[in-house]
Amino acid sequence: MSIVHTEAGPARPLTPDVQQPAVADAIDLREIRNVLVIKLRHHGDVLLASPVFSALKRLAPHLEIDALVYRETAEMLESHPAIRRVHTIDRDLKHAGSFRRLRGELGLWRALRVPRYDLVVHLTEHRRGAWLTRLIHPKYAVGPERSERGWWWRKSFTHRYLVPKAALRHTIETNLDALRRIGMWPGDEDKAPVMVPGAAAQTRISRLLQTYKLAPKQFIVVHPGSRWLFKSLPAKSTAALIDQLAQDNWRVVVTGSRDPAERVLIDAILASTNAPVVDLVAQLSLPELAALIGCARLLIGVDSAPMHIATAVGTPVVAAFGPSGEAEWGPTVVPNRVVTSAEFRCRPCGNNGCGGSNISDCLVKLPVSRVVGAARELLAASDDGAAK
Repeated sequence: MSIVHTEAGPARPLTPDVQQPAVADAIDLREIRNVLVIKLRHHGDVLLASPVFSALKRLAPHLEIDALVYRETAEMLESHPAIRRVHTIDRDLKHAGSFRRLRGELGLWRALRVPRYDLVVHLTEHRRGAWLTRLIHPKYAVGPERSERGWWWRKSFTHRYLVPKAALRHTIETNLDALRRIGMWPGDEDKAPVMVPGAAAQTRISRLLQTYKLAPKQFIVVHPGSRWLFKSLPAKSTAALIDQLAQDNWRVVVTGSRDPAERVLIDAILASTNAPVVDLVAQLSLPELAALIGCARLLIGVDSAPMHIATAVGTPVVAAFGPSGEAEWGPTVVPNRVVTSAEFRCRPCGNNGCGGSNISDCLVKLPVSRVVGAARELLAASDDGAAK
């Protein structure tokens, strides 16, 4: 058995603020005004990059900061108070005709040329980010060190930061290392993920809560799935979890994405539970999901974007981890419990299920009682806090 937890803070402490020596080739922020931060990854990865924008704006308030992400992830950042504009890449264009693809690429290139970026912060090893950095031609650019990419990659950036290969370092810290490399030292106040649902999302969720007679902070959101099936809790385990929560007199809202595979998982859960469940699968936008989670007493889920959304909106989290590593991807800054199968010494393996099967034995055999126990601990702690 393994439950990693804190009462009010990260599952594993992020790097504390300490006095740091000056970086020899630090950039002069007085020479910088327009900054582009590139994060071409999935929803959760993009949200975990949000502290970079917070740190940039706090450390240099005069900066005008833009983001470049995939179009489907833009909602994770669109209301971030430190961001001026979110540029997007439409990945569907790669399946379009040549003329449409060319028009899309030219449109993106022109949009990125207009602000005359002084600094580009590239947060992945994606080659496209390096190509765009070369086209933009900023005065400074920082990207991850990739010695195997050769001179072309090295010459794309004025500064390169090291990415831990096997260190137990949280992804938020790894993203912030890009700033440390150029002489900017984030504080602990910069390290919380940021996602602002917005007024429209808050209004719709208020109406849904009225429709289903759900009082704020009196229900639990269960998000059992992930776009990667090998990270998901089995249907029977989730159904048993929901039954236990219902016996404790908790209302349960189940959420999920529009992915057909996730719908199959939810249908199997609902067919196996005896509890009255509010099914909001595939009915919410990402800002609406954030607004809903923000109204919940607790989120129970797995290593997926909703877990990070919960940390961004201040809702406690119980997260079941299998093949992925909680040290790199676990919840931070809110009361949380990370539940794992310590009996499986092979985890975290990072594989897409045992033998590439998309089924992870360390999640299949994770006792539901552990997840329920972790949830009850957090709920009791929040009750004690309210009583005080």
